[in-house]
Formats: sequence, C-alpha cells, structure tokens
Amino acid sequence: MKKKTLSKILALGLVSVMTAGMLSGCGGDTADTGADTGSAGTEAAGEEAAADDSASSGEVPTLIWWTCGGTPADDFEESIAAISDYTEEKIGVRLDVKIAGWSEYDQKMNNIVNTGEYFDLMFVNNTNYSKFVNLGALENITDLVQTATPDLYNFIPQELWEGAQIHGNVYAVPTYKDSSLTQFWYLDDTYVQKYGIDVESIKDYATLDPAVRAIKEGEGDSFYPIKLHQGALFNGFFNNYDGLAGGLQPIGVKIDDETRTVVCTLEQEDIVEGFNWLHSWYMDGIINPDANVITEGTKGSCFGTAQGWPAAATTWQTNEGVEKYDLTQVFGPIYTTETIQGSMNAISVNSNYKEEALKVLQLMNTDSKFRDMCAFGVEGDHFEYVSDGVVKRLRDDWTWPSYTQGTFFILSVTDDSDPDAYEQVKAQNEAATPSVCLGFALDISNIQNEMANCNTVWDKYKYDLLTGASDPNEVLPKCIEELKAAGLDTIIAEAQKQIDEFFAE
Repeated sequence: MKKKTLSKILALGLVSVMTAGMLSGCGGDTADTGADTGSAGTEAAGEEAAADDSASSGEVPTLIWWTCGGTPADDFEESIAAISDYTEEKIGVRLDVKIAGWSEYDQKMNNIVNTGEYFDLMFVNNTNYSKFVNLGALENITDLVQTATPDLYNFIPQELWEGAQIHGNVYAVPTYKDSSLTQFWYLDDTYVQKYGIDVESIKDYATLDPAVRAIKEGEGDSFYPIKLHQGALFNGFFNNYDGLAGGLQPIGVKIDDETRTVVCTLEQEDIVEGFNWLHSWYMDGIINPDANVITEGTKGSCFGTAQGWPAAATTWQTNEGVEKYDLTQVFGPIYTTETIQGSMNAISVNSNYKEEALKVLQLMNTDSKFRDMCAFGVEGDHFEYVSDGVVKRLRDDWTWPSYTQGTFFILSVTDDSDPDAYEQVKAQNEAATPSVCLGFALDISNIQNEMANCNTVWDKYKYDLLTGASDPNEVLPKCIEELKAAGLDTIIAEAQKQIDEFFAE
C-alpha cells in the first residue's frame, strides 16, 4: 500500500468481533514442524481427484474451506450440510468447512500448504498471509475478484484492497470489519463485587496484580484467577510493537518510535517486565500450573484479555458461560497493517473452483440470510429470529468464529447484545492513532529460511514464556541466543532496510 492512501484508512468505520477464542489471536507465529504429514499426500490426491471428477461430471461441486475455531459440536457436519442446501440453491456449490483448533491452526495450515493438500478456501491472517503468498500457495485474485464478483469488489472499500496487497497484488479477500485494535481486560463481576475491585482503575500489570491476588487469596489454592492454555496465551502481550505483518513476535518497531528502528522485542524493558509479571503469577498459583502444556481450557474464566469493544463483552460472556464481565480498556485504539490483515480468506492456487470460491465470499458479504447462518448456525436449531435483524441463540456450541467469515454490516445482532455496538466500533476507529509503520508489510522473500528457523525457535519457548511457566531471567537469554543463531539479526537488518526504503519514497 502506498503511503498516500493511509489517511483514507484512518477514516474507515469498520466492524468485527474478536471472540474470546481469539485470546491468542488465532494462533501465534508459525513454522512447519513436519508433524501430521504422513497421510497428507494421499488425502490431498484423493480430494483433488474428487474435485476434478465433480468438475468434469457436472455435479454440484463441494468447496473445502479451512478455518480456525473451537472444537465443533458432533452435528457440525450436518449443520454445514443444511447451510450448503442454501448455497447450492443460490450459487450452485456446497461447502465442507473444516475447523482447526485454536492451538492447532498454525501447524495445520502450514502442513496443508507445505504438503500440497487440496483446499479451495482458507482463513488467513497477518501471521501467515505473506508467508503463504511467498510460497506460491494462494491465488492472485487481483483481476478475478473484479470480473467474477463485482458486487464483492465494490462492497469492500478500496483502502482494504490496498491494505491486502503483497507485491502489488491481492491474494485474499479482507474482512470488512474494524481496522483498529483496542485491547480490553475483563473480570467476572461476581468476584469484582465480592472483593470490591475497581476494574476501571486497572490499566497495566501493576494495577491488575492486587486484584488477581485478592481473588486468589479469597478463593483458595484450587482456584486460578488467570486461566491460560496453548490456544489462549496472554493476548495483546506485544501490542506496544508493530510486528510489520511479518508473523514473528520477537521482532518489531515500537508503535510510537519516529525513527522506526527494528528491534528484538524480547530484549525490550517493557516486554521483559511483562514476562516477569506472568512468571510471578504462575509461581504464586494465579495462573493455572498446566497452562503451558494443555491445548484447550475450560469455560468460566475469571479474567480475560481480548481485542474488541465494550459490547463485545456479550460474546465473551456467552463463550465463557459467565453472567457478566466488567471491562477496562488497557490499550489502543491503534491502526497497523496487521490489524487490516487480521482477518482474510484466500483461495488455493490449486483450487478447481476459483470463481466459485469468490462467489461464496460474495454471498457471505451480500446475503444476510447466509451471513447469519454462518455466524450462528442453523435456524431453529442454533438460533431463532425474535425480530427483524435480531436473533436469539438456542445453543452455545457454534464454534465457527464470525469474525473469520465476512462483514458484520449485514449481520443480525443477538437479543442480549448492545444495539450501539457498531457505533462503538466506529468511534474507536475514529479515535485510533496510527502506528509509525502503518502501511508497511515485511517482504520475507529474501529471508524465508531465517524466518522459518526463527519461528521454530520461538515456538519452542513461547508457550512457557507467555504463560509464565519459565523464569525469564534464565530462559530469555537462551531463547535470544538461539534466535540469533537462527538468523534473527539478518531478519532485523532486512526489515530495517525495507522500512527505510519504503518511508523514503
């Protein structure tokens, strides 16, 4: 994206929901571990052959759509089949939606791409988008989206299409949503009232500490005020640094550093302080002792951290089975390239149904009935309409996250949600300040090996560090040493070179 478009981005009023499942930002940094690939080649060949047969026989094609989310209910496939009846009627295709768990998403998507497993659509974000483009896995839709799905192209603001560009081309459809990031921490109102906690006064680790310690002391040894797991680490931990849309948390530029100096985030004083707070809470039983090893948590979290807006508390409460959360805004709102690329859907370069895939995304962004189905499930089973544009959830096990799918401007609201939710988002966008690197996205073409190697190292340490299980005074030096041996300094030098050239234009 050229710098001259940035002022336009700041004027956008866009909408999304960052659900509680996104406490980890839908995964973190990724690297292929080589696991789970034994039968991938056979599966890929079978699926591609089936797609070819369907295309040649004139049968209704079924598009494979990979995304992330919670564990699907037992009847999820039946529900998708019911939704597919509608897509078949409207655009002549059916869907096979496959959900990778929050903690599995990174590795699973890597394995699919690296083994050539067949798919048609894939949810991508700022942790893997540029990498998959550089690997040649995603279709260049720059022209096709305009010719095959003009309604989709015209619906999404031009600034978003520009924000989704890599090497001047578009490889994914951006979700028309909030383009700024605002971080909230929240506490179960039951414990807020019980222990007289002033939630609004909590703005950082130091002011959170007395609250979680009071709850821990009052509730006892078996109660953990902060519950984390591999799929939900401490969300927002690196917010002070622009990750340059590179998908590697150990590098970044301080969001307000006018010199735009690329640094190793793990060496920065504020990040080290955060690790120390997490470790102290872990050692004192405030964070659950198995946080670094379990892949999914249980409902009912006393404390949470998520990106969203005040009305999003309704979703967090529903997902956690908590009656009421009390919120405090601790960061933002701010714009970065990563927030713009935070939710997109891409088409496989090997898909036999590229135009059909785009038509699915067009339907998602223009047809409110289909939009509601994907967001809430099957009418009469998962939800019901109580009035025009208002739904009531009948079940709480629909785990396909709405923010990964499409726009919220045509989506019905739930009967327990704040009717002013969208206005809250617009207000946050209007108040957002830009990162000093807004508009820049790191091109990893010349550093792919170093990025992959560093991601492998970071994956080795991140679960222990971001749950507090490791003593940062002992582990951070080892992690940084291994990162440097894997090419971190080369990455930082390349990123600095690109930034200097980009902002010199």
